[in-house]
Amino acid sequence: MIRSNDVSAPAIADILSQHAEGASFLWHIRTHAVLAPHYNLSDLAKLDQRLEANLDGLQTAGNAGWEICREALREGESGEVFAAAVLALESSKEDRITAVFEAGAASPELARGLVSALGWLPFPQAEPQIRQLLASTSVTLQRVGIAASAIHRQNSGAPLLDALSATDPLLRARALSAVGELGLTSALPALEKHLADEGDLCRFWAAWSVALLSADAQALASLRAIAESNVPYREKALQVAIRRMDAAAAGAWRDQLAQDPKRLRIAIVAAGAFGDPANVPWLMEQMKVPQLARVAGEAFTMITGVDIAYQDLDAKKPEGFEAGPTENPEDEDVAMDPDDNLPWPAPESIAKWWTQHKGEFQKGIRYLLGQPVSVGWCHEVLSNGRQRQRAAAAIEISLRQSGSPLFNVAAPGSRQQELLGFRRRARL
Repeated sequence: MIRSNDVSAPAIADILSQHAEGASFLWHIRTHAVLAPHYNLSDLAKLDQRLEANLDGLQTAGNAGWEICREALREGESGEVFAAAVLALESSKEDRITAVFEAGAASPELARGLVSALGWLPFPQAEPQIRQLLASTSVTLQRVGIAASAIHRQNSGAPLLDALSATDPLLRARALSAVGELGLTSALPALEKHLADEGDLCRFWAAWSVALLSADAQALASLRAIAESNVPYREKALQVAIRRMDAAAAGAWRDQLAQDPKRLRIAIVAAGAFGDPANVPWLMEQMKVPQLARVAGEAFTMITGVDIAYQDLDAKKPEGFEAGPTENPEDEDVAMDPDDNLPWPAPESIAKWWTQHKGEFQKGIRYLLGQPVSVGWCHEVLSNGRQRQRAAAAIEISLRQSGSPLFNVAAPGSRQQELLGFRRRARL
């Protein structure tokens, strides 16, 4: 605890500024970590502890901590909105809550910080504010309320159903997504009406939720078309679509995608998502292409469970290879490397491993991390897998248990651990 007689006022302000900057910075790291290939649940929980420590430092300082956060709100960044919102919501002071609501309503990007803050708090603490947001006349704040409820996997009831027919496309899209996340099979008829929605984003989320809840052919066809396009959510569409297919259809689609050089990457992701070991030899060929090597290695791991780096099946980065932003000021490509933090596979070493172990796998059977896909095994992956693997396991469980909420692999780590029985296991 900071005491005024221990350090000077400027020093206290400097410490609090560091806490505020640290909270914002760690929140941004977390937004990437929740679907990063090298983070597991324990890593996420440790990151959350660091973030919570900075928030605690601000909270302990009382009014001084809030003033630092309020000042940071003027910078207009989502991380600052997150930190300020956590402090405001925990204080229960109306003026502070109003300030962060106004900041979050300024843009969809800033709303992300407010949604995240509501998701960060325990639901009983966040619920009163969520109800206030759901009753707001602002469509942005209504969307925040829908999103925050969905993060906690809580059904917001009539406001959610009303939002399905909202004229605002972002609010409508978030409601369509929430139905799938919550496993609300009772809302399928309302969802199906949006499979032909005039908005691309709404049409995607309608198809995603319908396919998560049922084997609807129209939703599946829509997701296939989206996966074959160049929209940012193409891979998210594929992750559900291919898992809804039988082996013959999935194999034919993967082959079709692989025939187009521009779709080779998505074909590799499809092979890993479906999990048929029949695709392993083809994946090993893709590992020889630098631009595809790491994502092919990840797909290989998705099927076999082999940790390429841990089992010394990795290689050095190819000399001269560059991906993502470069230091060249004339390079207009500023997109981040999608395969950052994935190991470089060593094709020859992996080929030897496969020769020794391929008898342990049966073609035509779907595998996830070395075991046939089942609800029980997917729960193990939720506990012990990396974040992308855990996201895959969550989808598999929802597809097999229609009506069950999609496990939120982005929730606070300690909350996830409690849901998965980590505390109970620790006592065994």
